[in-house]
Formats: sequence, structure tokens, C-alpha cells
Amino acid sequence: MELLDKLAILSDAAKYDAACTSSGVRRGFRPGMIGNTTSSIAGCCHSFSADGRCITLLKVLLSNACVYDCKYCVNRRSNDTRRAAFTPRELAELTIGFYRRNYIEGLFLSSGVLRSPDYTMELMIRALRILREEYRFNGYIHAKAIPGAAPELVRQLGLLADRLSVNIELPSQQGLQTLAPDKSREAILRPMGLIRDGTAQSKAELAKYRHAPVFAPAGQSTQLIVGTTDDSDRHILHLTESLYRKFRLKRVFYSAYVPVVENSLLPSLDTKPPLLREHRLYQADWLLRFYGFQASELLDESHPDFDTRLDPKCSWALAHLEQFPVEVMRADLETLLRVPGVGPVSARRIVSARRCGTLRFEDLKKLGVVVKRAQYFLTCGGRMPEGLRFSPATLPQQLALAEPGLPGEQPEQLSLFDQTRVAV
Repeated sequence: MELLDKLAILSDAAKYDAACTSSGVRRGFRPGMIGNTTSSIAGCCHSFSADGRCITLLKVLLSNACVYDCKYCVNRRSNDTRRAAFTPRELAELTIGFYRRNYIEGLFLSSGVLRSPDYTMELMIRALRILREEYRFNGYIHAKAIPGAAPELVRQLGLLADRLSVNIELPSQQGLQTLAPDKSREAILRPMGLIRDGTAQSKAELAKYRHAPVFAPAGQSTQLIVGTTDDSDRHILHLTESLYRKFRLKRVFYSAYVPVVENSLLPSLDTKPPLLREHRLYQADWLLRFYGFQASELLDESHPDFDTRLDPKCSWALAHLEQFPVEVMRADLETLLRVPGVGPVSARRIVSARRCGTLRFEDLKKLGVVVKRAQYFLTCGGRMPEGLRFSPATLPQQLALAEPGLPGEQPEQLSLFDQTRVAV
């Protein structure tokens, strides 16, 4: 099979993996090597995907052949699809060729399980070693560790890649048993613990020895598929919180399930991907990471799923109206972060700006506050904006109307003429 044919197959097979980011590392120029990670700040503008995003990484599978038979996966063993596999040399030459042509800035590498997890990891390590040692490639590499591989192989991969990730995919053990019987929760969590410990050990060694080997400097991430099983948003969010706490993950990625295979245990092929639900989970994820929220505050047993009409912070504020309105001149930073429409940057700006004088709603907009949401929950000098009218019953609808980009009825073009026929 020609190399371009392999590339077409294996790049298409990698499109369902959402955990693709080059953030979190600043490895600059090294004498005698090519590539760096700092250039990714500006981005690579030489190639674009169909939806307009700038392509900076070569996102590809080493192979789409797999010994597992996960029912939701297009690359599962029982699926009748074209198979291909790169040799480590082919993958390294393809990556460095694309880089030299300024198409990419780095590599995102995953793979189906060939023969066994250990064998697959050995091939991935061999490819990355050719890139790093033979071609002296110093650019960004994100690699997927294969659950079930030996700890030593995970360590070798971490010494070659900038970021490692292990996909959990399904949020519950029951879902794994039903849809991915070849996988186990223990096999997935074990390498995540190894990566956590390896990163901590590497930081400790670098503090003592300047030239100590660096293990996965950009940390680790994982991915959860949303909509494959009946798991609630509450379950997913509590799992996310636990992963951040136990394994010190940099990111948890959420991927709305796209029906690609027909199975009685899966949503039908005509089911639309739950993109809005995915969006709400990302918003809740940010509340956990940057706003001081806990999963138990956002959802409970009586409300296990987010209201897709409202962002999670607005939903929380509506359930705690007794804490509002907040006076912008007196509220502390933690309280401001809980106000809808106020983010970490705008909250810090408010704290700084109010030292110089009294703030008005016109000033808040200049500081980055989304006033169309925040106006219902803030006062400036003890007053709300003039003419603002709302009640607890109407507030959810008013907040929903302020939410940009929600699906709704298509706008109708006004006509200057009556469409009725006039008799003459």
C-alpha cells in the first residue's frame, strides 16, 4: 500500500479523538536540533481543517487494526473497514517531511492495539525515538499510552513525548463491560497513576539536577465520550473532579458521540451528536478548574443533568438567588467569580479598578464583564441598571435569550410587500 493511501486511512481513523492540544509546554530552541514548541503560541497558518481550525499537529494513528472489539469504535475488530499500519520509519519520515514543508508543528500519535498493548507501545516508542534521536526533532509530540502496557514502556514513551494521555472513553465500569468487554477500568487507571508519579519524580529530579531527563513536561489528559451510555452529567462531572484530584490531569476532554456503527446497544445512526451537552460539560469543567466550584454544587440527585438552555453557572445562580445581588464595590474575589458573566480576568480587574473609584455598569463592560448576564446579579453603588425588569419566574427565559448561538427557530426575512394576490 502506498504511503499516501496509508495516510488517508489513518488520519481519517484518528478524527474521533478529541484530546489533541499542544498547550502546557515551552521547550525552546536547542543547538543541533530542529523544531520547538514555543512557535505554537503563534500557531501554524498554512493548513486548515474543513471547519476552519488551524492545523498545527499531524494527527494520525500508527495503525487502525485492533484486537479489541469495542462496539462504539469504527476501528473495532469486527468492523469491515480498510486497515493500514505505518512502520516506525514511515511515520517518522512522514512527520519530519511535513514539518520541513511547514505544514505542521508537531505530532499527535495514537493507535489501535496491534497484537498486544506491549507490542503497540514498542512500535510507537521506536517511531518517536527515530524522530527525536535520528532526525533531532524538537517539536511537540502528544502520544497515547496504551492501557495494559508494561510500566517500563510507559516510562520510555513519557521520556520521548511532551504530553501523554490515556483515554477512559466510557464514564462507568458498567459501560465498559457492556460496550468494551476487552478493557477494564483498572488497566486504564494504572498507566494514569504511572504518568502522575513519573511527572512528579521528574520535577523533583530537575530541581536537583539541571540536565535530568524530562518526563511528559506537558502532563497528561484523558477523553470521555458523551452520549454513548445513559450516564448522567452528574456522574461524568464527579468522575472528572476525581480525575483532576487523584491524577493531576491537565485536561479532561469531552467528545459527543457520533453514531458511526449500528448496534442495538448504541444510539441509532440517525441520532444527532449531543454537541450542546458536550459544550455544557466543558463549561462546567472550567467552573471546577478556575472558578472554585465543586461538582456537588452544580448537580445533585434531583437535578442529575444540566439544563442545556443555560450555562452551568447561570443554573447555579438561579438555584441560589438568596445570595444575590452582589455589590461590586465590596464583594471579594471568590464571590465575584460566582456571578454569571464575570470570569477570572474580569473579576481581578474589578478588584483592582475599584481601588481607584466607584464602578458603574458602563465600566464593567470595559473590564470584560458580560453585562447582559451579570446585570441580574450585580449592583453598582447599591443599584441595578435603570429600567431592568425581571422576576424569579421570568429570569430563566431572559438568561436563555442572552445565551449566544443556541439552536432555535430560523429567523424569517421581513417582506416589504403583502404576499396576498390583489384582484384587478
